[in-house]
Formats: sequence, C-alpha cells, structure tokens
Amino acid sequence: MAHQIIELIAQYGLLLVFFNVLVEQAGVPVPAVPTMIVAGALSANGKLPLTGVVLAAVLACLLSDLLWYWAGRRFGSGVMRTICRISLSPDSCVKQSELRFQRWRGRVLLIAKFVPGLSTVAPPLVGAMGLRAGTFVLLDGLGSLLWVGVAVGLGYVFAAQIDDLLAAMASAGTVAFELLLVLLAFYIAAKWWQRRRLLIALRMARITVEELNQSIADGQTPVVVDVRSQAARLLDTRIIPGALLADLDGVAGALQDISPERELVIYCSCPNEVSAAKAAKLLMGIGYRNVRPLLGGLDAWDAAGYMVERLAADPADDSLHMMA
Repeated sequence: MAHQIIELIAQYGLLLVFFNVLVEQAGVPVPAVPTMIVAGALSANGKLPLTGVVLAAVLACLLSDLLWYWAGRRFGSGVMRTICRISLSPDSCVKQSELRFQRWRGRVLLIAKFVPGLSTVAPPLVGAMGLRAGTFVLLDGLGSLLWVGVAVGLGYVFAAQIDDLLAAMASAGTVAFELLLVLLAFYIAAKWWQRRRLLIALRMARITVEELNQSIADGQTPVVVDVRSQAARLLDTRIIPGALLADLDGVAGALQDISPERELVIYCSCPNEVSAAKAAKLLMGIGYRNVRPLLGGLDAWDAAGYMVERLAADPADDSLHMMA
C-alpha cells in the first residue's frame, strides 16, 4: 500500500498536492506538509516540476483562504463561532487567534500557517475585521509561499534521506500505512476527548437570559461581566447595557472592588459559554459565592430581543482597513 501511494504521488503529484493542501486549509485534519515534503523530494529527483509543486500548493492555499475570508466579510463573528463549534480545540482556537491578531493585525497571515489551528481561523478573522481584499491576497500569498517553500524545500534538500524513508515504507507494505492511519485516528480521538473533558469540567449552573432580564427588572442589579477579548469586541461591538468589560485573564483584577457577596453574571460569545465558565470557576476559586455564566451568552440575549448597546469604534483600529 505504501509503495502504491508513493507511485500515486509521483504520477499525480501536482493534483494530489493541490487537493491535499486545499482540504487541509479548509479545516479538515488531513496534514499536507508530508505530501509537500515528498513532492519536494520527487522534484529533486526530476519526477515532478519544482515550480509546479510550489504553484499548485500556493494556489490551493489562496483558493481556500479566499473562501474563508469572504465568509468572514459576509457573516462576521458567526463564522468564527461556527469554526469554534466544529474545532477539536473549542474556544482556544479562536481565542489564540484573537490574541495573535491583536499583536500582528493583518500581518498574522504571514505566520498563520505555521501555527496549529491559526491557519483556518486567520482568514475569516481578518475578513470580519475588515482587511481589504488586495492586502489580504498579498499577505496571504506571501505567507502561503513561505509555508509551502519551507515544506517543499525540506523535501528537496533532504531528498536522499526521504528516498530511504520512502523505500523503507514501501518495504514495510501496508504496515507503515496502517500505522499512519492509526496515529491520525489516535490524534483526533485525543483531541475529541480533551474537548469533552473541558466541557465536563466546566459544567455548572447557568442563568438564562430571561432570568437575568427579570433580575434586572426587579432591581437586584447583578454585576454583568463581558469576558470577551478586545479583538472579539472589535469584531462584535454589542454589549449588554452596563456590562463590565474584562477579558478572561484580567477578570479577577477588574472585580477586586466588587463584594464577594454580589451576584455576578459572566457572558461571552463562544460555544458552550467556555470562556464565561472558565471565568466563573476562577472567581469562585478566589471567594465569589454567587457566580453564573449566561446560558447562550451574548447571542442568546440579543436573540431574545433584550436591549444591547454598541461600543464606540476606536479610531486606532481603522488602520486595519489600510494596512498590513
């Protein structure tokens, strides 16, 4: 089987590289780097055109990323929530991207493909943030070329060693191929179990939007805390009226003047209220006694027709539309 796969890469190399990269960049956990490395080694041996391999991979990156970019421009934060729902690493997939975006802005596209999980999230994120299409194509093209160049270049430079490895895999027959499939299945299963354990650990009583609205109407004035990141608030400027703004890492400091006896309602806009539940766990751990995440988060509050406010735009963030 391994020998047949090697022959398949040699015979249909450009097409295989294109579709493998396209599928991986679309978000399917089918690694494309090994295919590009093998294609680079075959290019060194004259079995595939080096320029063709690079162009096929870069074109696949751009096609997939442009679709995600358009989805981000068209549907905004909804696309980010969809990605996070289907991700094997809930919440962290988008949160880490937001943190890098705050530091790098559009230039995050130059490194995105080297960071696990960031490659799929970055295009719709910068699209939703309003990065211009021309700037996106330039930065994403450069980032894709750098990523492809490194992978294909490794294969080209170490062609002799890779040939030995391929020969060993071919000699091993189906065993090597089956081992790779088992490792891939184990990786997916491990990430799924990690996701499940996280959600189980964060199970706690939620407050519904109806209960929160009634509590406010009755004059109980719970302290409502928005724990989304700064980048998430740029992406979605809605807030519940009167909410205290504090990201997950700084929520304890933001509430240091609030009595531990006060009722706290924590909300975010992530699937399963992951960030809100993490913040609630943290606050309960330091002595706050009445803390509950808002079931459904900001989206549920807005969908129920309750009042929302909009954060004022930060003029400094307008540079995103003009820059890298």
